[in-house]
Amino acid sequence: MIILSVESSCDETAVALVRDGREVLADAIASQIEMHTIYGGVVPEIASRKHLEAISLMADQALSQAGLTRSDIDAVACTYAPGLIGAVLVGVNFAKSVAYGLNVPLIPVHHIRGHIAANYITHPDLEPPFLCLCVSGGNTMIVDVEDYTRMTLLGATRDDAAGECFDKVARVLGIGYPGGGPMDRLAQGGDAAKYPLPRSKVDGAPLDMSFSGLKTAALNTIHNAEQKGENLDLPSFAASFGQAVSDELVPRVMEAAKLTGRTKIAAAGGVSANSRIRGDLEAACAKEGCQLYLPELKLCGDNGAMIGSQAYYEFLAGNLADSALNGYASRPIDR
Repeated sequence: MIILSVESSCDETAVALVRDGREVLADAIASQIEMHTIYGGVVPEIASRKHLEAISLMADQALSQAGLTRSDIDAVACTYAPGLIGAVLVGVNFAKSVAYGLNVPLIPVHHIRGHIAANYITHPDLEPPFLCLCVSGGNTMIVDVEDYTRMTLLGATRDDAAGECFDKVARVLGIGYPGGGPMDRLAQGGDAAKYPLPRSKVDGAPLDMSFSGLKTAALNTIHNAEQKGENLDLPSFAASFGQAVSDELVPRVMEAAKLTGRTKIAAAGGVSANSRIRGDLEAACAKEGCQLYLPELKLCGDNGAMIGSQAYYEFLAGNLADSALNGYASRPIDR
C-alpha cells in the first residue's frame, strides 16, 4: 500500500510516499528555517503562507523522486494535530482535496504519533509494546506505546518543552535558530559540570517534568555574566545546559520502564538528535538491560515519511476521515 503523506505542522513543508509503513519511496521537504531565523523563531503567518507556496510543488517532487504517478497512490495522509493551526490547516486541506480528487481514503495522523513511527523506518524489526521519549520544540512527553494506535501518556512537561528551551537559550547566546543543533555542537569538549543548573521535581507526579526553571536559570547566568563583564566558557555552558536537560529526561524514562515493565525504549522528535541525550539513553539502557531504538538523525525532525509510516497503521485500525476533517492546535496523543 502506497500512501502519500503530508506534514505541515510547523516550518517544514514535507510530502512523502511510503509503502506499507516501513519503506520510504520519497520524502520531499521544503524548509523555512532561513526565513524564520531572521525573527529568532517561527512566525505563524509566514509559515502558513510558505506552506501554501510549497505544498503542491513538494507533492510533485515526491512523485518524481519515487518514479510514480498519481494513479499509484492508494491513500492520502496528513498531520491534523497538534501544531500551528494555520500551518496544520494548509496540509489538511491539501490532503483532503487530493484524496477527493483521486477517490482514495484520507488518513488523519497525530504529529507525535508520527514522530514515534519514525523509528519503524529506521528499525524495521521494532514492534509495540515499548516506551517512547518524545522530545521536540513543542512537546516533551513519555508515552507507553501499547500498540500501533493505542498509546498512553505517562508523563509530560508542565510548562516549556525541552526543544523550546534549547531555542531560547541559543537565541540569547546568538548562535542560531533552531537552537538544538548549534547548542549540541557548541557543547562538544565542554565541561558539563562547570555551571550548576537546576533539575526539577513535580510533587506527586514523578514522571512529569518542568523546564521553565532551568530556562530561567540559564538565561540569568548569561545575563549576569554580561552585566559583570565576564566571559562565559560557552562550550562548558552549553554542555552544562545539555546535561541538565538530559538529567530531566533520561532518569524519568528509566523510571517509567520500571513501572511498566517495558524492556524496549525509543526516542523521537527533534531533540532526540542531541548527542548528550542519545549517549545518556544508551548508557542507561545498557545498565538496565533494555533495548534502545533511536531514529536516524534525518528522521528526528519533522518529515513526511514519519506521517506516512504511522498512517499505514491508522489505516489498518480503521482510523479514517472524510471531508469534514479539521485541524487542531492541540490534541491528546491517546485520541
